[in-house]
Amino acid sequence: MLTETIQEQPVAAEPPIKEKRQLLGSLISAGSFNDFVNHVFWLTDHKDSSYVCFTNVHMLMEAKQDKDFQRLLNNADIASPDGGPVSKLMKLLYGQHQDRVPGMDLMPRLLQEAEKRGKSVFFYGSTDQVLEAVVAKTKTDLPNLRVAGYYSPPFRKLTHIEDTAITNMINDSGADIVFVALGCPKQERWMADHKGQVKACMLGVGQAYMTYAGLEKRLPKWARDLSLEWTYRLWQEPGRLWKRYLVTNSKFLYEVAKVMLFRRKRSMQLTN
Repeated sequence: MLTETIQEQPVAAEPPIKEKRQLLGSLISAGSFNDFVNHVFWLTDHKDSSYVCFTNVHMLMEAKQDKDFQRLLNNADIASPDGGPVSKLMKLLYGQHQDRVPGMDLMPRLLQEAEKRGKSVFFYGSTDQVLEAVVAKTKTDLPNLRVAGYYSPPFRKLTHIEDTAITNMINDSGADIVFVALGCPKQERWMADHKGQVKACMLGVGQAYMTYAGLEKRLPKWARDLSLEWTYRLWQEPGRLWKRYLVTNSKFLYEVAKVMLFRRKRSMQLTN
C-alpha cells in the first residue's frame, strides 16, 4: 500500500514529445530520454488507450518490407529510437543529437516513476517463471509500486473468447501502464489490435523482463554505446538469430547508403 507521503506528480497539459522524424519510411519520435519518460505518463493522463513501440534496426526493416506493419509503427503514440543505429541515423539525417531510448532502460525508469506518481502497472506476456521473477524484483526494489497484475498467455493464437477475457482482466485490474513482452512483431501487432480496447498505455518491451529480473545479462554501457548488443544476442542464440542479423543489418546498411547517396546528389544539384 502506498504511504501518505507519496503524491502523484502533476503532468504537463502539453505533450512532452511533439515531433516524429522519418527514417526509411517510418516515423520515429524525437526527444530526450526524460521526455519519453514524461510522455508515457502524459499518455496515461490524457489518452484512454495508447501504445509505445521501441524501434531497432530489425523493426525498421520489418516496416520497410511490410506496409501494414509500417502503418502500425507510424500510428504508435510513441515510436522510440531503441537501437543505437536508429538514434545515430536520426542525428546523421537531422543534425540534432538524439538520445537512445531502449525498452530495457525505459522500463526500470518507468517502474520507479510509477511508484513515485502512484500509478499501477500490469505485466503481460513471457512465461510464468519470468513474470514471477519480475514481480519479485519490484517487491524488493519498489515496495510501494502498485502491481495491478500479470499474465502469461498461451503460446498460440487466442480464441476470441480468450482474448476478450484477457482484455477484461487487464481493464478490471485498473492498470495505468501495461508492459507487453510477446516478441517483435507479435507484441506490436497485439498492441495495435487492442488500442481502444485496453484502457491503459501499452509498451512493447520485448526482452526487458529478462534483463530487469536479472535472468539475462546486458553488455557494459561502453559496448552498448558502440551498438554492439546485437553481437551479444547473436552469441547467445546463433542458430535462431544469425540469418536475421546477417540479412537485416545488410539491408539496413544498403538502405542507409541509398538515402545518403540521394542526399549527396540533391545537394550537388542545388549547388550547381
